[in-house]
Amino acid sequence: MTQTCSKCGNNFDESQVDPAAAKYSACLNCWNEWVQYSIMVINEMRLDLSMPDHRKMLKKYERVFFNLEEREGGMKDLSKEEERVPDER
Repeated sequence: MTQTCSKCGNNFDESQVDPAAAKYSACLNCWNEWVQYSIMVINEMRLDLSMPDHRKMLKKYERVFFNLEEREGGMKDLSKEEERVPDER
C-alpha cells in the first residue's frame, strides 16, 4: 500500500519505512533527514533527553519538521547556518 509523505509529498511504499516514521507518514529519506536534523537540534540547543521539558521541545521540533505544526516565533530553523550560534571561547 502506498502513502504520501507528510514532509516531501512523494508517494512511498509503507512496507519500506522505519516503524518509528510510520506515525508521521514519512518516507525513509525524510525520516533519515529528520534523524540527522534531530541530532543537530539536540546538540545546538544542548538538550538533555532525561528531562521531560527537553523531550517535549524535541517533539515540537519533530512535529514542525514534518509539517504537522507551525513554527513558533522563538523556534530556530537550525538547518540554516545563520541561525546557529557558535560557542564563545
